[in-house]
Amino acid sequence: MTPAQNTVFQNGSGVAPGTLLTAIASMVMILAFVWVIWITLGTFRAWQDGQATILDVAWGSLRASIVLMVLGFYLR
Repeated sequence: MTPAQNTVFQNGSGVAPGTLLTAIASMVMILAFVWVIWITLGTFRAWQDGQATILDVAWGSLRASIVLMVLGFYLR
């Protein structure tokens, strides 16, 4: 944004655009972390019940972690 747009945005919303962007990126990353934990615990429970192998648990956790890393790369 231009300096004029930045000033108008800050006066209208009460926060700087960079602060708002950081807050939104933080919320997205928190939701992604919760999703990874949910995937990992879900496959772990399936493994405990005998419906999945330990390889399924590791593979599910690895895939979710890769998605988290890619998302973190784009949100930095």
